[in-house]
Amino acid sequence: MALQHSVGGSGLADILERILDKGIVVAGDISVSLVGVELLTVRIRLVVASVDRALEMGIRWWENDAALNGAGSAKLQADNAALLERIAKLEHTIAATARQ
Repeated sequence: MALQHSVGGSGLADILERILDKGIVVAGDISVSLVGVELLTVRIRLVVASVDRALEMGIRWWENDAALNGAGSAKLQADNAALLERIAKLEHTIAATARQ
């Protein structure tokens, strides 16, 4: 598949197509210092690419994200049920201790 380049002006769609085809990385650091003491550092890394291009680069974080693939829904429900059971037991123990 050969790349096609437009001869005329580049519209937003052309620019977006090129970015998604090749991918783009934006990186930056923001530091907040007061009297020579670093108070806060924010590191920003942004990758913009198509899904196909991301897969080629080895980026596939969405495959293991329970919020995106739905596979973690059952596990989340089981974890929530276990936590609710633990809370109920703790509340029962606290109530029994308070009565004594």
